[in-house]
Amino acid sequence: MSRGLPLLHRRRVLAAGVIGGITCTAVAVGAAMAGQDGSGTSDKASTKAASTISCPEVTGSLPEIPAQAKAEVDRNLALLQTQLDEANKRLATSQGQGGPNFVQNAILGPLKDKRKSTLDRIAISIGRHAGKPQGLDALAACSLGTGAGGSAPATAAPSAPGSGGEGGSGAGTGAGSGSAQSISCPDVASKIGAVPAAAQAEVDRNIALLQTQLDEANKRLASSVGQGGPNFVQNAILGPLKDKRASTIDRIRISISRQGATAPSGLDALAGCSLASG
Repeated sequence: MSRGLPLLHRRRVLAAGVIGGITCTAVAVGAAMAGQDGSGTSDKASTKAASTISCPEVTGSLPEIPAQAKAEVDRNLALLQTQLDEANKRLATSQGQGGPNFVQNAILGPLKDKRKSTLDRIAISIGRHAGKPQGLDALAACSLGTGAGGSAPATAAPSAPGSGGEGGSGAGTGAGSGSAQSISCPDVASKIGAVPAAAQAEVDRNIALLQTQLDEANKRLASSVGQGGPNFVQNAILGPLKDKRASTIDRIRISISRQGATAPSGLDALAGCSLASG
């Protein structure tokens, strides 16, 4: 018995040492795995943060621009860049928002619409004085890349003419809502007042553009039921629509003041739209 006790004691000590060794090893392996996981996550975040939006270059695809159209074309080219800058800023500040399709639905999709309408206006401006350039629509879509933002960016909304009124049109169902809804916007035409004859055509085009923007937003509202989270409609439809309307309203004001007339005030307050039932 006196010899058995030390042997038993030695076995217990040995067992404790082995278990202790396993415990330490498990802790070390766990820490290493945690470090690897943290590193991977950080790399992903860094990759996302480094992403920027790149758009096809437009200037090199344009024909010779008539002198009479140059000022308007230059304004729209600058507007393309402004919209790209704003889209990249939104990309940087919205990391982690929405679902897997958030960037496409809330940033790239609206940017493509803006670019298309701006490219249409460039083509129309040139076409008034020379041959209208074809195929510019192919330059509307942008994509995610890494590094600096691409060269030719976006702007205000689609340019097919519509009716002058701006009530909600095209009923849809708001995401997450069971009731039929449409988008309703304040009427702009009735708030403009007298328009100089020299500015009338441009004002009419932009009034029609406001309606087109609204029609397209209502179409998107109807076709995107169930997409995104609770803020999808605001982030992906109403917010971009407000930006487009603000740009279009600015162009209306500028075209009037360019003719020496007093530009209407308070039009900025008409840019925001809202959901309405019915």
